[in-house]
Amino acid sequence: MSGVYKAIAAITLEMSKDGIGKDRKNQQQGYNFRGIDDVYNSLSPMLARNGLCILPYVLERDCVERQSAKGGALFYVTCKVRFDFVAAEDGSKHEVITYGEAMDSGDKATNKAMSAAFKYACMQAFCIPTEGDNDADAHTHEVVPTPNHKSVPREVFDSMPLDVQTALRDLAMEVTLLTHKGDYTGAYEHIEDQKLDAESKTGLWALLDSKQRSELKKISTTRKAA
Repeated sequence: MSGVYKAIAAITLEMSKDGIGKDRKNQQQGYNFRGIDDVYNSLSPMLARNGLCILPYVLERDCVERQSAKGGALFYVTCKVRFDFVAAEDGSKHEVITYGEAMDSGDKATNKAMSAAFKYACMQAFCIPTEGDNDADAHTHEVVPTPNHKSVPREVFDSMPLDVQTALRDLAMEVTLLTHKGDYTGAYEHIEDQKLDAESKTGLWALLDSKQRSELKKISTTRKAA
């Protein structure tokens, strides 16, 4: 086995024990989220210990200027980034390509988009558990009705505070990872766990595609009828 895959496997093993929990709290909406600093702080010693370097290369960048609800300018940036996972042991390399998107009223949108791309590249490459305790019996679910909008204007999401947008993007990515595996029930229950208010549910709905919304709506209807 080449050095890069040994290093990735070793870090995945270390991460499998505790994962990275959602230890940061959104002060406005009241829910927790997982920040880029949490990923850096957890991964940095493991990367050094296992001799693995992660080198970023921005392949594409798109910037669109939008207007906030208060009339100010918002810069919406999407970056396609390639991360080279390189083993110090033998120079072997594996490429991971992912996207990051972010909004900012100043000059930080590109930085935030690259941080998002790095976070999700690492979450998936190292199969990082989202919580240390994933025992289903340890949690009691309260049913949260799924929005029944046929379509959701993107403006609803765009008008939200930037930290709320970041938290909802995180949640949408987690939901998408589950739905890509066909686990729509798990995705629905994961949304329930967040106890989102009505505005946040609408914002999340705007980030999901039509198939996801349709399947989640079916589960919501079934649960209500049971």
